Amino acid sequence: MARFLKAGEQDLDIVVSLLCAGELVALPTETVYGLAGNALREESVRRVFEVKSRPFIDPLIVHLADYEQVEEIACVPAVLEQLAESFWPGPLTVVLKKKEIVPDLVTAGLSSVAIRMPAHSFIRRVLQRSKLFLAAPSANPFGYLSPTCAEHVRDSLGGQIEHIVNGGECVHGIESTVLDLQDPRNPVLLRPGPVDQQRLEAVLGRLVQGRATKLCASMSEAVPSPGLLKQHYSPRTPMHLLPSGIMDLPEYAKGPVAMIQFKRQSDRVIPSNMQSFCLTEDGDLCVAARNLFALMRRLDGDGYALLLVEEAPPGGLGDAINDRLRRGAGV
Repeated sequence: MARFLKAGEQDLDIVVSLLCAGELVALPTETVYGLAGNALREESVRRVFEVKSRPFIDPLIVHLADYEQVEEIACVPAVLEQLAESFWPGPLTVVLKKKEIVPDLVTAGLSSVAIRMPAHSFIRRVLQRSKLFLAAPSANPFGYLSPTCAEHVRDSLGGQIEHIVNGGECVHGIESTVLDLQDPRNPVLLRPGPVDQQRLEAVLGRLVQGRATKLCASMSEAVPSPGLLKQHYSPRTPMHLLPSGIMDLPEYAKGPVAMIQFKRQSDRVIPSNMQSFCLTEDGDLCVAARNLFALMRRLDGDGYALLLVEEAPPGGLGDAINDRLRRGAGV
């Protein structure tokens, strides 16, 4: 069974030593908890895939401490400096043309690599002290709801990994925005996240295209980035979605239903076989995103026959929440 380590100076050297020795450690980030291993050590990367049961066609994000490290593993376009000044450290991942030092296993054999500079203070200290590049996908079984606290990691992977750093609840609660910069003249938003399209366009001074590739439903070929598989972020309980703001709720005859409202509506009539929950009391999108996976995890497997979830209002962070919900439901 995994042990908890503290996200402080007393356990920092232990974590660094473990990672430098090729071990895996679950680490907190500002987005979700990541299962971290040395990205340039193939046996560590392979172990990440094995623990998560993650298909090798789904590339990993490489985490680094400093902007100067980017050129060690990727070709750096001029526009990256503008983005880094505005959003790094933080929840923005960029996809760049990779250099040979990055193992093909990390990138699903593609010529590109996804890179992020996380903002959480503990993983930053680990990166700075170890000088490692860390592959750190969400610390959960592949396809399941992402973990936003150390207890989620223990519940999902505690029998397969030995070390989990308890850094409290994640600030954002959903995964990073992913922006493809392989052609800097035509940036493409591959996965919406905490850094929304409008903010990216304001910094870049140009339009950012929506996702140019369809969500992938098969496991037969590599996808350009994490976050492009159609079925993902899914609870084990069947899940249906409702449009934002809907007042007339359908009735379901079989079994108890957990209804997750985006915002509490006092005048919404809830059928007798539904129990109501809400992501936010006042419509705050940041609070809703932070609560999303934690609430769904709490309700999943709690005896409900169905999770009925209301989508967020569209735009900005609402688009990122709805992206997770739609892929959780496989629609």
